This record gives sequence, structure tokens and C-alpha cells, in this order.
Amino acid sequence: MSGAGTRIFLFDVDNTLLDNDRIEADISQHLERCYGKVGCDRFWAIFEELRNEAGFADYLGSVQRFRLQGLDDPTVLELSSFFLDYPFQDRLYPGAIDALAHVNAFGRTVILSDGDAVFQPLKIQRSGLWSAVGGRVLIYVHKERMLEDVERQFPAAQYVMVDDKPTILAAMKEIWGARLTTVFPHQGHYALASRTMGNYPRADISVERIGELLRYSYSDFASAA
Repeated sequence: MSGAGTRIFLFDVDNTLLDNDRIEADISQHLERCYGKVGCDRFWAIFEELRNEAGFADYLGSVQRFRLQGLDDPTVLELSSFFLDYPFQDRLYPGAIDALAHVNAFGRTVILSDGDAVFQPLKIQRSGLWSAVGGRVLIYVHKERMLEDVERQFPAAQYVMVDDKPTILAAMKEIWGARLTTVFPHQGHYALASRTMGNYPRADISVERIGELLRYSYSDFASAA
């Protein structure tokens, strides 16, 4: 295993390995079908309210607050089943699991995600990502602020971060500097919005789709660093 033990590959989840935009579209479709456009808009308003309060996407907290605002509607209780039974494995980007297996030959793969302590782990487990990285999963509120803990959990001379958010890549690069190779997959609404959001340092490696990492060799990541 060339270079094993010297490099850790960190992967974001939402819109990096998993099509979260598609998941949210499915949620909206379900909400409109069950509660109408007004109910759907109310749920997403609650969702954004909680995200601003907590700093992460809290889907189950949003369901709970949605329920408190609609105690007279018994069908609200069925909403939790939609989230807990959702087929996350069907929303993996093409080549996502293969990309994890491919780069695992160059160094250990680790999931590094933001999110809550219930729904985000469930999403990662049900999608198959948890087992794909051998259970090496870290979930924080703001992962870019937790790099010391990442190093403590998975020490390495070099890191690679694969993330669809240029802001995250830039923040981590500022802390780790040359020890970090940044990989930017142009997937999801954050990646699209970044084209008009301002200037960020160019990622060391850019790909259109996560599956394109299958074309990269160990030397490609080493030279990009």
C-alpha cells in the first residue's frame, strides 16, 4: 500500500458523496403532498431557523418543532417515518463508494461531516458510507474548527480534504497549510453558488464529479500537495 500511514483522506458527506439536494427535493415533494405548499414552506422556515440557532442542519429537530406547531394534525406524527425510512443508499453519487475504495489504497479514508448526533449518523450508516470507511466517522457542528481533534483521532503527516464547499476548504487550508491537499467536486448548490459568491483560493484538485477520483493515482495527490 504505497504511502499508507502517511496520508489521511477526509470526505464530506452531503453533496460530496451523497446527493443531498435530491434528498431535500424529495422531502419537499413529500411535505407538499401531505401538508400543502404552506406546510412545506413552514417546515423549511423552521429548518433554517434551527440551523441558524444550532449551526447545523437539524432535520429531526425541525420535525419536532413542526409537530409542536401542528398538534391538531395527527398525520404530522407520520413525518418521522419518512425521514427514518428514507432510502439514502439510492442517493449516493455514481462512483462514490468506488472512489472511497480507490483512495483507501493510498491512505486511510475517514468521513468528516457536520450535522446532528442522530440523523447524520443514520444517514451515513443507511447509505453504506459508514461501512465503506470501516467505521472511521467524525461528525462535528463546525468541522473546520475541530482540526486538532481530527489530528488526535487520525494523526498523519498529510491530509486530503474532499468537500463541495470552498469556504470549508479555504478555512482548513488556512490552518493546515501545505499539510492539506484540497479537492473540490463541483456538485450541489454550494458548489454552483461559489461561482458568484466571491473569490476563494483555488482547490489543489478540482473534479466535476466524485467518481472522477478513480482516475487519480497516489502520485497525483502527492504532487498536488
